[in-house]
Amino acid sequence: QVQLVESGGGLVQPGGSLRLSCAASGSRSSIDAMGWYRQAPGKQRELVAEITPDGSTKYADPVKGRFTISRDNAKNTQYLQMSSLKPEDTAVYHCYCQIWVGGVRYDYWGQGTQVTVSS
Repeated sequence: QVQLVESGGGLVQPGGSLRLSCAASGSRSSIDAMGWYRQAPGKQRELVAEITPDGSTKYADPVKGRFTISRDNAKNTQYLQMSSLKPEDTAVYHCYCQIWVGGVRYDYWGQGTQVTVSS
């Protein structure tokens, strides 16, 4: 069974930085796309960033220029470096990964880590 374990959330002041990590384990197949979603209270879940195995990235407009996603394929680990944080970035951040097996895509999710931006 594939498991994703996140770390790095917490409380930070506006303008500060945090780095989230997400390590995947238990997969017998190569991991395809990896990324992060977030969900704030009373709001819909939104994609934050995604990265492919070759390093191609995409970002949600609200985080462009402030967040950077990266991955270490050898460690099956992804990272989200968040800078210039704003109160509106406050949310639970969930990492995910996609794995293809026999032509079928499986999505796996982490348990979520709270990020709170407040003075």
